[in-house]
Amino acid sequence: MGEVIGQLLPTAVGVALSPLPIVGVILMLLSAKARVNGPAFLIGWLAGLAIVVGLIVAFVDPDRLNKDGGDPTTLAGLLHLVLGILLLLLAVKQWKNRPNKGEEAKMPSWMAKMQDASPIFAVGMGAFLSGLNPKNLIFDIAAGAAIAAGSLTSSQQIVAALVFMLLASLSVGAPVIWYLIAGESAKSRLEHLRGWLVQYNAVILCVLFLILGAKTIGQALPAFF
Repeated sequence: MGEVIGQLLPTAVGVALSPLPIVGVILMLLSAKARVNGPAFLIGWLAGLAIVVGLIVAFVDPDRLNKDGGDPTTLAGLLHLVLGILLLLLAVKQWKNRPNKGEEAKMPSWMAKMQDASPIFAVGMGAFLSGLNPKNLIFDIAAGAAIAAGSLTSSQQIVAALVFMLLASLSVGAPVIWYLIAGESAKSRLEHLRGWLVQYNAVILCVLFLILGAKTIGQALPAFF
């Protein structure tokens, strides 16, 4: 189980360090319904992670990912190879889309709606950004596959999934908890953090995808050599 959790750490960090979901929850905390929308976004975020990882664990046959000796199968190698290549492609895309020097980064149009969002919208957006957002979906699939391939008992799989969800939610959960404790005094710092994350979103994601893409491709190699 320790080995599986070790494999989950990079993917959890990948989800946690994605800037746009952090910006999303900050916008919820800057809204008029902050004390409701912030926790609602976090609940949706956790639900999105649980659904995607749970589906992967439930429907992926561990025997197709591991040989009798514990080595990864060709299918497992191909899965890691495809995920790694996708991450590298995303790194290239983020680098090309980064703002030029002196140019202000543009905030996605959907974010403009988040400060006027209802609690239901907050739950849905949290679930979308953690579970269906293509950038995080890659990490979620990798996490689910790692748990499925770990030859764990059902209770161990649940614990591993909870560890992944907890670590992947630190960057979203921390602002919510901070706001609930500090209240209005946290708003100015959250606004400053939001602006910084929007401006450097492309660079942060480029470096993150490059590192984790190379690592994921490295995990694929033992299946072929």
